[in-house]
Amino acid sequence: MALNHLPFLVLLVLTSTPSFASADDRTKTVEFNVKPGGVVHTFSEKMKDYECSFTYASQGGTNEQWLMSVGLSDDDGLFSCSVWRPQGKSYLFFTQFKAELKGAKIEYASAYSQTAAGGQRDVTLREDEFTVGDSTVTHTDGKFRAELSKLTVIGRTRHDEL
Repeated sequence: MALNHLPFLVLLVLTSTPSFASADDRTKTVEFNVKPGGVVHTFSEKMKDYECSFTYASQGGTNEQWLMSVGLSDDDGLFSCSVWRPQGKSYLFFTQFKAELKGAKIEYASAYSQTAAGGQRDVTLREDEFTVGDSTVTHTDGKFRAELSKLTVIGRTRHDEL
């Protein structure tokens, strides 16, 4: 689901680059473990008045190191969140996933079964595999094929200039 792709391209590039520190405090990237075992886990990160939460359950394999980047546009009008496995394809079988933005209404979301790493390319999920709402992106029961390696969500904040 994409609306007016061009304004978001710079923000997408920014949030797709693993930078662990930002001089202007507009982006932040943190590591976390995605744990198999079928138990529902949630990882969240905040920036100012905005928050991104990634909730999932997965099976198979062992823990995988993932990254979450959150960022704000210069005018505080857009809040972005990307969650991904930097090594590319995840070997875990995801039984469910949900990304939620607090303080922003989703305008763009994309999910990938494989990310560009190690000579591979991004492979997007089919649009029927996930559902985009005002504040959440979730797997679609019966359609999601259990492969997830990256999720990118961008929302318009409720920040208005007078």
